[in-house]
Amino acid sequence: MRSLWMVLAAFMFACMGVLVKYGAVYFSSTELVFYRSLFGVWMTYSIIRYYRLSVRTPHWRMHCWRGVTGLISLLMFFYCLTQLPLATAISLNYTWPLFMALFSTLILKEHIHWPLIMAVMVGFVGVVLLLQPTIPEHQWFSSLMGIGSGFFAAIAYLNVKQLSNLGESEWHVVFYFTLISTVVTGGWLVVSGLNTITEDGLLILLGIGITATLAQLAMTRAYHQGTALVVSSLGYSTVLFASLLGIWFWNEILLPISWFGMMLIVLGGITSGIIGFKMMPLMVQK
Repeated sequence: MRSLWMVLAAFMFACMGVLVKYGAVYFSSTELVFYRSLFGVWMTYSIIRYYRLSVRTPHWRMHCWRGVTGLISLLMFFYCLTQLPLATAISLNYTWPLFMALFSTLILKEHIHWPLIMAVMVGFVGVVLLLQPTIPEHQWFSSLMGIGSGFFAAIAYLNVKQLSNLGESEWHVVFYFTLISTVVTGGWLVVSGLNTITEDGLLILLGIGITATLAQLAMTRAYHQGTALVVSSLGYSTVLFASLLGIWFWNEILLPISWFGMMLIVLGGITSGIIGFKMMPLMVQK
């Protein structure tokens, strides 16, 4: 029952994706990331002050690196959400466990586990099957951005793991990530300009902030109370929810081979997470 918090988190993340797609009518993807991050930094700062914690940290260089890689991933992901079918965009972003498995071997010099390599290969075969029959030629750039969001997310999660080993709390990790994201995107928008916030646009921005916050809280509770392997596997229900919501709101019907590709991505991600769990405990932040 405790792990069902992750199902709630997955549903909230899928709802956030729906709102991001609707928000693209009123705002650029950079603006959506800015407002999402602004809401997050306000929330986490309030919690830090409520518990009377200090915002100071001796590990600011690692926080900066985590913030930059996480921001790149988030910008790519939000752009991908505005350009591709919802289920496709989220499936491409969820390639991050596959990249994490590769990094644990190539960068951290972990012992090569051939079952892990096979799981990664299965996942990337799923990517090929998902993209080849469904992505028009003019959407290949968006597809590469989706895969890139998974690549940079994996790097960001490695940084989160390193910060955890250094004793940084999850609230400090989230605070500095959202702070860096807010400052960088805000600086860019000062130069490029902001769109006017209409009443409908404001409701969408609030919805993005609320669903993302609820998802993060539910996910945090799931990892705190549930079995990590079960929770990580249930996280892939985001793909299922995204598929159903895409059909409901935009009639995004995918071909059978595309569903098979999505299934392979999920299978590869879950398997690599199970095999690599003892090698690389996962902490996930969206």
